[in-house]
Parts: sequence; C-alpha cells; structure tokens
Amino acid sequence: MTFVVTDNCIKCKYTDCVAVCPVDAFFEGPNFLAIDPAICIDCALCVPECPAEAIFQDSELAPDQAPYLAINAELSQLWPNITEIKAAPEDADEWNGIPDKLPLLER
Repeated sequence: MTFVVTDNCIKCKYTDCVAVCPVDAFFEGPNFLAIDPAICIDCALCVPECPAEAIFQDSELAPDQAPYLAINAELSQLWPNITEIKAAPEDADEWNGIPDKLPLLER
C-alpha cells in the first residue's frame, strides 16, 4: 500500500505534506510532487496536511486518478527528494480545484 499524489497537486505544489513524512517519501518536480511507493509506509500523515486535498491511498483512487499511481512511481525515481516546506507557486491558489491538469504536468 502507498499514498499517491494526484491531479490537483499539479501547478499547486503545496509542500506542507513533506514536513510530516517520517520516511522522506516525497520528490519534487517543476510543478508537482510525487511519492515513492517503495518508500511510503502508508502512515497517512500527509493526507490532512495537503491544502489541495490531492493525496489518496492507492486503494481509494478514483478511476480517473488511477494513472497517478504509475506517474508517482516513475517521477519519484527522476526527481530530487524534498523534506522541507517551500513556498508554493504564486498562483497556486488559482490552480487549486481546477480539474484535468495532467496535460500541464512538467516532467
């Protein structure tokens, strides 16, 4: 089991979640965060910390969010680890809640 960062994180990239992760399972890309499923211990501490409500357990992903399990696994192998809170993009609040942002994901 693992937790998965989903669509609503794209272009929001709030980092509140990374500070509570006891195993440093988050990785940072240009406009998205990813969780490494091999590192995640399924503790769920990150879920309530995400202002965008973009983190879900893999077994509870909505069908349209299912591709994010593979996306997180792939990108967490490419991006650097993030363990401390950083400022969100200036326009993060404007993007929060906008659906179907996958085409905007920067790898």
